[in-house]
Amino acid sequence: MSLIDPPDLPGWPLDLAANRYAAEHHGDYPRWAEALASLPGINDARSAYGDTVTVDGDVDTTRLGECLMALHPWRKGPFQIGGVRIDTEWRSDWKWRRVAPAVGNLTGGRVLDIGCGNGYFGWRMLEAGASEVIGIDPTLLFCMQHLAIQHYTRDIRNWVLPLGIDDVPLDVTFDLVLSMGVVYHRRDAQAHVDKLAALTRPGGRVVLESLIVEADESLVPESRYARMRNVWCVPTIATMHGWLQNAGLRDIEVVSVDVTTTEEQRSTSWMHFESLSESLDPNDPTLTIEGHPAPCRAVLIARR
Repeated sequence: MSLIDPPDLPGWPLDLAANRYAAEHHGDYPRWAEALASLPGINDARSAYGDTVTVDGDVDTTRLGECLMALHPWRKGPFQIGGVRIDTEWRSDWKWRRVAPAVGNLTGGRVLDIGCGNGYFGWRMLEAGASEVIGIDPTLLFCMQHLAIQHYTRDIRNWVLPLGIDDVPLDVTFDLVLSMGVVYHRRDAQAHVDKLAALTRPGGRVVLESLIVEADESLVPESRYARMRNVWCVPTIATMHGWLQNAGLRDIEVVSVDVTTTEEQRSTSWMHFESLSESLDPNDPTLTIEGHPAPCRAVLIARR
């Protein structure tokens, strides 16, 4: 299996995806590609998809750690490969514990994960029984991280492509479509949710996760929110419910509402840039540094 050859997906713009693995799309691509090419082999590799996505086996841990660190920063995880633990910025296993009960048994299901990062949740959905998970994320580094883990799992049921939602053909549908941490980055949130619904088969489900404000009205930041430039709207739960309802979805349920803590999102040796704590008011952690309500996230699930 080539590191960048995608699975057979008729109708998908796979040439477009393959062409994005190039220095013209990111100046660091040659360095990342060299790190992938230098990954050492693991003898008798054995994969396990739990809270920590793990590959056990005998490997040169020093060389492995250097290659994986060359793909810094690692946002979603955690992973442990050949004894090298990748302590990612997000404790994504905590989010999965909130989402998993609502998702339930995915046996035989096809899943689309939009804005999937390095594909961590894809392995968790395979654990839940999914037959195939296609993740899309336009951030090339995350796709390269996925290829590094894929190099050891060799599990082509979970794939990440450097594409955006507008690149996905509308004549394909999935049993489950996830959009977690994406909708507030979209200028037209309703159009995004409409696309989620269109990509879901009749009877299938949509998982929508977003930053929220617990207020009477959604927040439209004048500039930044928690130091992020491209946050167009931080909705209320009622607003999220309305988006899903307007998209023709039904059986809408609130799965979870949780304040994001500095234990769940933080700087680590694998993501040594500033993180959530630097985005909060140092005198009042209930506020962002701009004075907005501190990050709180809600997960909603609905059926087409």
